[in-house]
Amino acid sequence: MQVLVLYYSKGGNTKALAQAVARGVDSVEGVSSVVRSTEEVTKEDFIAAGGIIAGSPVYFGGMAAELKQVFDAFVGVRRKMEGKVGAAFTTSGDPTGGKETTMLSILQCMLIYGMIVVGDPLAATGHYGTACVGAPDASATENGTRLGARVAELVKKIG
Repeated sequence: MQVLVLYYSKGGNTKALAQAVARGVDSVEGVSSVVRSTEEVTKEDFIAAGGIIAGSPVYFGGMAAELKQVFDAFVGVRRKMEGKVGAAFTTSGDPTGGKETTMLSILQCMLIYGMIVVGDPLAATGHYGTACVGAPDASATENGTRLGARVAELVKKIG
């Protein structure tokens, strides 16, 4: 079983958080992460994944156009995504910079794809997903790892 960790990162912060999320996925026996940037991801990556954890920097309170473009371009596989697990993460440059609305914009796409969306576990923050300001610190990295593990555990249960 695999979980796709999909991200767009301009400055490297979102990529760093994606790597923490992937470590969490990989910590669950029988599940592995496939890490792809928006430039690398394919429809086959979507179809093969039992879950997707998508991340973006905050752009005007929503996901980056590059990530939205992937969801738009892959709408043809939407029916094949039904019942798979979805989650979100984000990075921003400001403490009140729209992190929650950005994660909700990602989760909305996943809901339209028919996915089962989850937030981060209560052991992290228990909210919409994992987020941080700037580069992920130790706390954000740990929360990203917890989010990855939560999704991997659910993929294993559902799969």
